[in-house]
Amino acid sequence: MPQTDRSEDTERIALAEAWLRQDPDPETRAELSAIVDAVRGGDPAASADLADRFDQRLAFGTAGLRGEIAAGPNRMNRVLVAQAAAGLAAYLIEHGELGQTPSVAIGYDGRKNSSVFARDTAEIMAGAGIRAILLPRLLPTPVLAFAVRYFDVSAGVMVTASHNPPNDNGYKVYLGGADQGSQIVAPADAEIAAQIQRVADTVLVPDLPRAVFETAAESMIDEYIRQTAQVAAPPAAQPRVVYTAMHGVGWQTMASVLAAAGFDPPQLVEEQIEPDATFPTVSFPNPEEPGAMDLSFARAAEVGAELIVANDPDADRLAIAIPDAAAKAGYRRLTGNEVGLVLGWQAAERAAAAPGDAGPSGALACSIVSSPGLEAIAKAYDLDFEATLTGFKWISRAPGLVFGFEEALGYLVNPGTVRDKDGISAGLAFLSLAAELKAEGRTVADHLDAFVERFGCHDSAQVSIRVTELARIDEIMARLRAEPPASIGGIRVERVDDLADGFGALPPSDVLRIVLDGGGRVMVRPSGTEPKLKIYIDAVSETGTVAERRAAASAAVTALEAGMRELVA
Repeated sequence: MPQTDRSEDTERIALAEAWLRQDPDPETRAELSAIVDAVRGGDPAASADLADRFDQRLAFGTAGLRGEIAAGPNRMNRVLVAQAAAGLAAYLIEHGELGQTPSVAIGYDGRKNSSVFARDTAEIMAGAGIRAILLPRLLPTPVLAFAVRYFDVSAGVMVTASHNPPNDNGYKVYLGGADQGSQIVAPADAEIAAQIQRVADTVLVPDLPRAVFETAAESMIDEYIRQTAQVAAPPAAQPRVVYTAMHGVGWQTMASVLAAAGFDPPQLVEEQIEPDATFPTVSFPNPEEPGAMDLSFARAAEVGAELIVANDPDADRLAIAIPDAAAKAGYRRLTGNEVGLVLGWQAAERAAAAPGDAGPSGALACSIVSSPGLEAIAKAYDLDFEATLTGFKWISRAPGLVFGFEEALGYLVNPGTVRDKDGISAGLAFLSLAAELKAEGRTVADHLDAFVERFGCHDSAQVSIRVTELARIDEIMARLRAEPPASIGGIRVERVDDLADGFGALPPSDVLRIVLDGGGRVMVRPSGTEPKLKIYIDAVSETGTVAERRAAASAAVTALEAGMRELVA
């Protein structure tokens, strides 16, 4: 090995030994000690591993922290979480009102180390002089988002990695006050990150003061259940439903909400109903992933279910599946756009039925990569429409919001209760719709046809281009900007909107919006969490029968998908 490499190894070993001296977790200490010993023994793989862990730091941004549980500053662990807690505490103190004690609510899900990370956060926050309130047990992310508003605290922390791989965990931050319980956005993310870095540079974790914290009473959860149950009217009929929690924390809360709203208990996918941090029945605990809902399909076929309701592991997302004779399993999962448009239509109907002499009021909102069909609904009901950057940190801030969604299975149906996506309340809202349809002798599939008849067929697809080198994504984006296509899949390009410097009311974002002849569009952006280039395709057809509209829109999507794959190859 060259001398420079050995010198770098020596420096990294010194950093690792300093890390070991402040790591309170015996598992990660043992892991890192073994790597250091291997590096000393000349193991090149161990040397590369140590470099990956110590040459950079897991970045704190608007999504907070998220990564693999392991030792080192570029992983999720108790040292990193302690530094994050102390940095967030310093930020809250700096931005707090004179004479008032800042406060924080802290929640956690069923993932590995979630409860440990949450308790560390509560103790360190309390030690810094913050009023820290730890939720009483593992709970869905939406309950923590609710708690921020319920307790009127300065901030909220949810320890979760949502639907990431089993050995990941994360740290999601919300702000109270003027932010009304929404997730952080710029510049708060950079200011918190700076405080975290200051702590990491100047304070050892064992020297951080710790103190006793509060534990929230169950009455807070009862109030979330009560308010969420109000999303649905008493059911006029009871659809046969199968539910899965995907080995997450959704079931206990969902069961209580359904009971409070007057719905019969669903049939359960028993193998996935209890929290299990190893996620033993799925290769990837995300309802969008192939195979993740196979057990749900099998259970639904067994009981003749009319609807499948699935939450992701922290229950902030919702997946819906319906009977489909053409599908191999007899059921098909609706796309996030299909569910979002149906729930948006439901929200618009409710806004139109609300009392008031001035007509319907409020706004429907979705991310810029979600279906433009929501704007068609807003226009039909004379409601405002807002297209935001991706993420509910933006959607939840839309003025006058009555409903918001993003295509990645996120829905906000009750913004007066929660300012984040909520798979519990969205599941109840969809179940309420299914009950209304059943009472009328109709199905969800019938309702989807009715949507196409009224608003046109809004078909969509997503293409993910995975890369081994992140520079490849930059190259593709630069090429598309320098040489924008004149057509894609035989469909003429009308214009290309570059959002890099902002566009209209949208903040700057690394996104290209390709507007096509006939009302279609293609959105291209790098993934914020994975080494992928994401391409979102939308096509619309408003003429002909329902079947003809579906066929035309599907053909356009297929052509656009093939054209984009060729374009970015």
